[in-house]
Amino acid sequence: QVQLVESGGGAVQAGDSLRLSCAASGFRISLYYMAWFRQAPGKEREFVASISWRGGSTYYADFVKGRFTISRDNAKNTVYLQMNGLKPEDTAVYYCAADPDRSSIYTPTYRYWGQGTQVTVSS
Repeated sequence: QVQLVESGGGAVQAGDSLRLSCAASGFRISLYYMAWFRQAPGKEREFVASISWRGGSTYYADFVKGRFTISRDNAKNTVYLQMNGLKPEDTAVYYCAADPDRSSIYTPTYRYWGQGTQVTVSS
């Protein structure tokens, strides 16, 4: 059974850091493009970051460049999102996504999704 399970979310203050993890089971992420998206209350789900099969290529939304870092450990079948300098506008549910064929900023691209982890940033 394919699963993506996010963890590491929580409630923090502005300027703090969090590290999200996405643990995969039922498939090997080494052959998948991986990405993080987020969805704030009342808003559409939006792209945050993506990473290629071996981690050699990463792509970020403009609003997280310089603050967030996506990485992967294929041996652990896990993808990470290091979030530094958190702002109240980063408050959202963060989702992990995977696709074997391509990387994209669009949600329909991705075949597998996790259930999300809540990140709340207070000022």
